[in-house]
Amino acid sequence: MKNIHPLLINLSFVFSKPTGISNYATNLFPYLQALNPILLTAQSVDNYTCHPVPSNLTPAQGSKGHLQRLLWTQWQIPKIYREKRSHLLFSPVPEAPLWSGCRYIITVHDLIPLRFPRNLSPLTNYFRYYLPQVLAQAEHIISVSETTAKDITKFFDIPSDKITPILHGYDCDRFRFLNLPTRESMGESPYFLYFGRPDPSKNLPRLITAFAALKNSDSELWLVGPSDRRYTPFLKVQAEHLGIGDRVRFLEYVPAVELPIIINQAIALVFPSLWEGFGFPVLEAMACGTPVITANTSSLPEVAGDAALLINPENLGEITAAMQAILVDGSLRSHLRQAGLDRANQFSWKKTGQATAAVLEKYL
Repeated sequence: MKNIHPLLINLSFVFSKPTGISNYATNLFPYLQALNPILLTAQSVDNYTCHPVPSNLTPAQGSKGHLQRLLWTQWQIPKIYREKRSHLLFSPVPEAPLWSGCRYIITVHDLIPLRFPRNLSPLTNYFRYYLPQVLAQAEHIISVSETTAKDITKFFDIPSDKITPILHGYDCDRFRFLNLPTRESMGESPYFLYFGRPDPSKNLPRLITAFAALKNSDSELWLVGPSDRRYTPFLKVQAEHLGIGDRVRFLEYVPAVELPIIINQAIALVFPSLWEGFGFPVLEAMACGTPVITANTSSLPEVAGDAALLINPENLGEITAAMQAILVDGSLRSHLRQAGLDRANQFSWKKTGQATAAVLEKYL
């Protein structure tokens, strides 16, 4: 008689340099071990039963990898599900085999491609045509915030009792307060920091314009994240046009070990994103004791609570005023530093993992 593995966890999208959703999945599954799952993965994992999958299904292969994974998900996962006599599939990404008889739970991270659609984008079409069927056929849905849960109901008319919001955790060993000397004490200019992609929804043109309006300041703005030929060149031209090209630094690649240091030494994180499903940079900056300026929309207040300066991301004056306040008010910086550290302590991957395990166990 074949062994029964009631729970399958789909990790086919995880590769050797995980970011974003891959980080979520790899931090989550250790807390699901008590459910005795079998991992669908191209990489062996100690102390788990693993079923090997092709290694060309990940974001490392670009759009081709995504397409190959969707086809593999549709045709191969049902075969594995039946072979392992499984009762439930958990996918940390919103992908699952349709009309297959597989019971599954998925995680939805955001619906940004629907809020900021690009008609020729495969991702927008994925969210318009594939995702509605995935959601409709799911046994249950996990969202990474209350905001994303409300979006699922708004865009797809999914009842709220079919969705469980579970907030993310963060890597507390990596993102922590390092008590480093300030830039000013070393005779260097303070810098505001943004880290993430340069997508239009991140609102970087307004951030650069707001920074240019600061009065009597030698501060700098550091933009950390991958360059995108669709957007980054225009941001550089904008900075030059505003006369601040020498004060806006584009750090396209920062080794993982250096990012917490850069966050710790920033005078503040400025994250005026127009919409986020969760907002990792805000949590990671608070965990480093770095003051945070972020938007008062979407999930960002869920993450920041009262430990950040919340601004209207479409109001240039509010963004500038918040940065100006950070520059001139040392007591405000101290307050936000401690408030951020206290707020970050409320988040952990253990809490996220245990809450996720409770949902999965309910449906096994």
